[in-house]
Amino acid sequence: MTLRAATPDDLDAIMAIEHRSFPTDAWSPQAMALELANPHGRYLVDEHEGTVVGYGGVRALEGGSDADIQTIALDAEYRGAGRGRALLRALLSAAAERGAREVFLEVRADNPTAEGLYRSEGFEEIGRRPRYYQPDDIDAIVMRLALQHSRAAEQRTIDSDAAKEASA
Repeated sequence: MTLRAATPDDLDAIMAIEHRSFPTDAWSPQAMALELANPHGRYLVDEHEGTVVGYGGVRALEGGSDADIQTIALDAEYRGAGRGRALLRALLSAAAERGAREVFLEVRADNPTAEGLYRSEGFEEIGRRPRYYQPDDIDAIVMRLALQHSRAAEQRTIDSDAAKEASA
């Protein structure tokens, strides 16, 4: 697994994953190109053997107190192996580096796997946006994470992993 900064050269690969992951409400190539070029955004791609298999982005203004996860997507065959979690953690780190103290996101109410990932990283539901995802009429679950909680949870995971290794 290799995470690196996304470049304009990654747009075609990102859009292919975007359309496979979000067939009814994919972003347009123009919108994604603008996101990649936005100075307030940080987009990463996940590569496997030189092929882009996932991507994610966060918008965080330098010195701002909050940030927004814009999107995270992985090709189906690469899900469930910790790649989404690694992408999310890297985006949270990028937000923290820019000064954010809390991060927000929306997740489709019909995506319990993504919701579970976010909850396991400390995000909490703070509201719902009815019929937010169109044309499917799917609610958005609005979630918030206080970054100090994220760092504490990450340290607990590191401590737990170290304890497991020590007892093995």
